[in-house]
Amino acid sequence: MDIYEQIAGYKIVPVVVIKKIEDAEPLIDSLVRGGLPVAEITFRTDCAEESIKLAVKKYPDMLVGAGTVINGQQCERAINAGSKFIVSPGLSEEVAAVCKKRGVPYLPGVVTPTEIMKALSLGINVLKFFPAGDFGGLKTMKALCAAFPQIKFMPTGGVNENNILEYLAYDKIIACGGTWMIKGTPDEVYEKTANAVALVGGRK
Repeated sequence: MDIYEQIAGYKIVPVVVIKKIEDAEPLIDSLVRGGLPVAEITFRTDCAEESIKLAVKKYPDMLVGAGTVINGQQCERAINAGSKFIVSPGLSEEVAAVCKKRGVPYLPGVVTPTEIMKALSLGINVLKFFPAGDFGGLKTMKALCAAFPQIKFMPTGGVNENNILEYLAYDKIIACGGTWMIKGTPDEVYEKTANAVALVGGRK
């Protein structure tokens, strides 16, 4: 099973911001126990690299990726730390080149036809639609997919438990990125994660 198939099976990719390394293990453990062993650990904090290494070592079966990767140097570091996929808020040709060289899936952020055309020219057809809620959500994605039937999306930004089923009902969406389940104490994260998995009927 490839990375995209795994992501599609989970249906939700928690977007995780870890500000202190001591928070990493309890948070990741809560996701795993809640039935969602997948995370996009954002690369915009000082301990992101260390958190990815910890997650990969402690939970070898977990699908760990890096998010908010904005240049080639960050991408190399994230992959060396063990990231199995790379996500960006926008499209970086530098990051795309590193991912292609290293054989790691890259989901760049796009919102316009021009950005989609650039991604397709780089051989990328699974894209992050970000920030989804601010750029027309499902309506905009359907319009874009009419013009580009070969693409699929992972919308992130403004996705929550109240609208995720509507997003997932569209066959061009492989999964949704979200943050609502990672807020609170480890026990609260566990409970929200379990509820999210039950809601979307993700892989057990």
